[in-house]
Amino acid sequence: MSTNRRDFLKTGATAALGLSGFTLISPSVLGKSMGYVAPSDKVNLACVGIGNRGNEIIKALDKTGLCNIVALCDVDMGAPQTVEVMNMFPKAKKYQDFRKMFAEIGKEFDAVSIATPDFSHFPVTMMAMAEGKHVYVEKPMARTFQEVDLMMAAAKKYPKLATQMGNQGHSEGNYFQFKTWKDAGIIKDVTAITAHMNSRRRWHGWDTNISKFPSPEPVPSTLDWDVWLSQAQPHGFHKDFHNGQWRCWYDFGMGALGDWGAHIIDTAHEFLDLGLPSEINPVKLSGHNMFFFPTSTTLEFKFPARGAMPPLTITWYDGMDNIPAVPDGYGVSELDPNIPPPSNGQIQPARLNPGKIIYSKDLTFKGGSHGSTLSIIPPDKAKEWESKLPEVPQSPSNHFANFLKACKGEEKTRSPFEIAGPLSQVFCLGVMAQQMGVKLEFDRETRQITNNPLANQVLAGMPPRKGWEEFYRV
Repeated sequence: MSTNRRDFLKTGATAALGLSGFTLISPSVLGKSMGYVAPSDKVNLACVGIGNRGNEIIKALDKTGLCNIVALCDVDMGAPQTVEVMNMFPKAKKYQDFRKMFAEIGKEFDAVSIATPDFSHFPVTMMAMAEGKHVYVEKPMARTFQEVDLMMAAAKKYPKLATQMGNQGHSEGNYFQFKTWKDAGIIKDVTAITAHMNSRRRWHGWDTNISKFPSPEPVPSTLDWDVWLSQAQPHGFHKDFHNGQWRCWYDFGMGALGDWGAHIIDTAHEFLDLGLPSEINPVKLSGHNMFFFPTSTTLEFKFPARGAMPPLTITWYDGMDNIPAVPDGYGVSELDPNIPPPSNGQIQPARLNPGKIIYSKDLTFKGGSHGSTLSIIPPDKAKEWESKLPEVPQSPSNHFANFLKACKGEEKTRSPFEIAGPLSQVFCLGVMAQQMGVKLEFDRETRQITNNPLANQVLAGMPPRKGWEEFYRV
């Protein structure tokens, strides 16, 4: 239902009450108090990317009871991973090309969820905002620094549109705890963060001596490969580019850093006001090549002093043979049961599950990923602080409900583009350092790489494929 119609109904109800002289409780208000939202008061939602992670997002959005799924769009509407969602919402209109969906039924939905591969978040998001649609997009926002800039610019141009990046920990315990502890002065003077994700990835075991992309294979009959490529440079279809395998390749994905970084360093990045790094140093790149991600990576991100906060270094570790050292008294690494397993295999039963160690002047904290909360270490120090810790407020809504309520003007999103954009650009810079294998010095004022002219050119990414240039205009 359009906003105009929703406003008309509200205005009409108010006028009816004024004329009648009676105090009435409308069915919609009564229903909301009992946990029911009338279909006419829900957000009409179009979903682009409905298989794999898209499947999970659509179910989570639907479970809130705050939206009507009115359109489903995927480049492969005949694949096993898309059939389940299509069967769940048989009345939803179905498309393989998001551009055609907007052209034909753009007036029938208010918002869009986007769960396509990392590189193709960008064109769908840009078209959605230009068409006046609220946007929920998976993390990271985009594959290149420039594309994230354009998405943030579009969000500023259309301030009435709700935007939300899908790092759901921003609506769970860690978000509210970190903010509360920072405001209370418990988390202060942080100088170093260790961030780690050491489980098996899809590209582990591949030939790191690769010298070219794999040879093209026949395109499945149900797949629109041209739309899948969207603005990316031309590639022939190969099964290792599709169905989650895209995350392995620099041309399409953002590797372990883009996948898990938003779930591990997001709250520290926001509440410690980190912004963009001044230096990105690839300390370790095992199995480095120019095509797919290393089998193990250690990256240093150096952030300068911010106001009264000291300089800070985040050190990122991934790879099964690249587990960082932990401080004395670390204990056991707990695992949040809400965290999904990695894309290939179960999370390893190792000493360290995905998470972080935060070092400040006086205290050390350990934490997991997503919504996992922090704890003070070692245990005796935690015991000393137990009675001094402030009460942490509960989340008023999960990440999906927060977005849909923001579409209706009832809440503000907790991971809008103005917050999620700089975080995504940290990952863009990190991935550049991984692929090029060089230290990058970044000027935060001019937003340029100053020590490597080639890297500074790469900062903007490759020109879009012919026919997709329109999405690069705000």
